[in-house]
Amino acid sequence: MDDRVYVGNAGADGAVNAGWLLGHFMPPGDPRHSTEVEVKWGVHPAGEARARWATGERRTALLVLVSGRFRVELPDRTVVLGEPGDYVVWGRGVDHSWYAETESVVLTVRWPSVPGYRVGPPVRR
Repeated sequence: MDDRVYVGNAGADGAVNAGWLLGHFMPPGDPRHSTEVEVKWGVHPAGEARARWATGERRTALLVLVSGRFRVELPDRTVVLGEPGDYVVWGRGVDHSWYAETESVVLTVRWPSVPGYRVGPPVRR
């Protein structure tokens, strides 16, 4: 087996790492270790929300709705992703939070991958 290749399942692998599939938090030497980008397969039951706002953001993020209805809260607006493929991008310096209006699956890509943003598990509202 080539240790430069990893084959997995986003649902199964993500369940072990709070949804995260790729980023600085993966073990060095693992093909999923990266300081350049982070990828998350987020599976969120209806009513789940981020435990607290992400502030002092130093990354750019892309969030794509795979299924469900998902709300992204930004300082000056709220974006509702309601159709598969809907997405939102925000840049460095934009604080954010989120809320799953219905059971939702979202794919998040953030760059660069930097430590310091881990929060507690999501909460139910």
